[in-house]
Amino acid sequence: MTERRYVVAIDGGSQSTKVLIVDDTGVVHASAQRRLRPTESPLPGRVVHPDDDLWDTLADACREALAAFDGDIGQIVGVGLCTIRFCRVLLDEHGRLVEPVLSWMDERVSRAHEQDPKVRYVTTSSGYITHRLTGHMRDSVGNQQGVWPVDQQKWRWSDDPTAYEQTGMRREQLFELVQPGAQLGAITVQAAEATGLPAGLAVYATANDKAVEALGSGLRDERQVLLSLGTYIAAMTVGDEPISTNEGYWTNFAAEPGRYLYESGGIRRGMWTVSWWRDLLDGGVTDDGLNTGAEAIAPGSDGLFAVLDWLAPSDAPYRRGALLGFDGRQGRFHVHRAILEGIALTMRTHIDAMEAALGRRFESVIISGGGSRSDLMMRIVAAVVERPVHRNRLTDAAGLGAAIAAFVGAGVHPSWATAVEATVRAAEEFEPDPDRASAYRPVREAYALIPRHLDPLLAAWQRIMPRVD
Repeated sequence: MTERRYVVAIDGGSQSTKVLIVDDTGVVHASAQRRLRPTESPLPGRVVHPDDDLWDTLADACREALAAFDGDIGQIVGVGLCTIRFCRVLLDEHGRLVEPVLSWMDERVSRAHEQDPKVRYVTTSSGYITHRLTGHMRDSVGNQQGVWPVDQQKWRWSDDPTAYEQTGMRREQLFELVQPGAQLGAITVQAAEATGLPAGLAVYATANDKAVEALGSGLRDERQVLLSLGTYIAAMTVGDEPISTNEGYWTNFAAEPGRYLYESGGIRRGMWTVSWWRDLLDGGVTDDGLNTGAEAIAPGSDGLFAVLDWLAPSDAPYRRGALLGFDGRQGRFHVHRAILEGIALTMRTHIDAMEAALGRRFESVIISGGGSRSDLMMRIVAAVVERPVHRNRLTDAAGLGAAIAAFVGAGVHPSWATAVEATVRAAEEFEPDPDRASAYRPVREAYALIPRHLDPLLAAWQRIMPRVD
């Protein structure tokens, strides 16, 4: 009998840090999760992770997961590291934080870096965590998303001086880049004391969190689209060309070297809005209770629409979230269903736009993220997109993707394709119910009219009302 090999998969998300110990068939043997503290906004437009929260939660979750693991620690062959994309980390000459990690919601990450004499290094969340784990100033090229001087075709730092001028960064401020699946370094004695991970254990690069999620979802077929139901919701498919950004989608590094992820527009506080509504009820009902109550409501939530701009998109900063259509019939379950429907309706529009831009038709949809655990959400999405949807056995796709990268890096699986085949398992499939699909068509038409009427009001509101952060 072949002896099992294991990896520690780190999935640092927007709301929590998760750590999984996964074997080479994709089975999770131990796990732990720590919620991140709420982000802070010390000044308008600034959003940071307080203190050293990304590292502290990772260290705690690693210790708990390792304590729960009843296998042979000696058979753990590596660590796969995946963290939130679009963050920016400013370090001094000793590699210490100059200020707390800039969230992807911070306005500064979408602008050129402004030089500060206290800042010696500028890196991503994965670069920072790599430094804490290994002592090396290395990072995955696959996590250089946003304003970074990276050559997307050559998968390395740019040779063009204008790229550094445009991003405000100097080459000597940037970490060394490695490919996904390559070794970043090994766990130092200090990191071992903090995390419980064995000193000397290899740490392997992944990519940005959405790309790693796509890998862990088994997305390798151009006829499939992945709908990622996380804090940020987006639809993704795969390709081999770094096609320029256009109105239907944009191009992202994939978690497999040389491949690319084509990503739709998205919802910036997607499943966060579901949690917001549940928490607003102050313990009045659980997720399961909300789903059960909302299941009994007909498509369209009796005319209630949820507009999901709880965090406005960067190209329309005047937008705000809204609930429209109250007439006295609706209650808490209507609001819950309207939010789920708003997610499905918005993403159907984005999927249609990406199909038109790519000139291809997606035959089926993979659903990943926390929202995929809801049968109601799965049925609503299937009816709205009018295609079969399925979820996988392991819903933490980013965690599994990090494990896959580590298995490939450690040589346990000889290729990315064989690693995916060995570890990713499909679970339930939901076919679109014909009656529900028919009922949602006029709802889609009505929902599509909202921006043209609501946008002028919100734009005027922004001019009248002072900004509050």
